[in-house]
Amino acid sequence: MATHKPLVINQPEVGKLIREIRILTSLTQEQFAAKLGVTYPTVNRWENSRAKPSPLAIQKIENLLQEMGEEGQEVLAKYCAK
Repeated sequence: MATHKPLVINQPEVGKLIREIRILTSLTQEQFAAKLGVTYPTVNRWENSRAKPSPLAIQKIENLLQEMGEEGQEVLAKYCAK
């Protein structure tokens, strides 16, 4: 059974990553928050680098990137450490 390695986002890039995903999916901060099951202020703090996503939120962000197909993979490669 293969184990899933958690996504590691370069910390200074978290806000840029969140904003880029939102723009590519045409979601407001409120809509993005609802999609991930968090609050609007949480997404706002992520985008302004005042907080970082929890491991569960990171997993949901990774799932969203996977759903985006090739575009999501490009974003993943741009912002995430391997």
